[in-house]
Amino acid sequence: MTRIDDTPPAWDERTQLTTFLDYARDTARAKCDGVSEEHARTALLPGSPLMTMSGLINHLRWVEYYWFRVVFLGEEDQGPWTEEDPDREMRVAVDFPLRELLDAYAEQSARHRELVAAHGLDARAERPVRSGLHVDLRWILLHLTEETARHNGHLDILRELLDGSTG
Repeated sequence: MTRIDDTPPAWDERTQLTTFLDYARDTARAKCDGVSEEHARTALLPGSPLMTMSGLINHLRWVEYYWFRVVFLGEEDQGPWTEEDPDREMRVAVDFPLRELLDAYAEQSARHRELVAAHGLDARAERPVRSGLHVDLRWILLHLTEETARHNGHLDILRELLDGSTG
């Protein structure tokens, strides 16, 4: 696996937060290097039939969309999920080539970098979450770093089970 650097180019809070989110994003993409389409769509955990490498990448893409576009900016939710199928982004991922999912995730991450650069860390989200709380951009960056890092652990497990790759 390609070495990905998590050392920020500057030590201010914004740079540290965005560097770690980028590091987690890059790690997720790197976990998919060289994975076949068949393997990308393979669910290996009996208790988690939606947990595929494709499903996780698509989930990460749509989670970022939700937090940045829907919660932070207050845009209408255009995500693939429904009340009847709240995990639909993971289910439909197997209908797309992994490269397409990775490219969409990378393109969206670039747009979100611009969004973050245009707002202060203390800027409040337009939509409330949990008990009416309006989180700030700082919290969203931290949450997305945690979410992405957690799913990187899932990608680690799947990759090792699929082809023995570790790292």
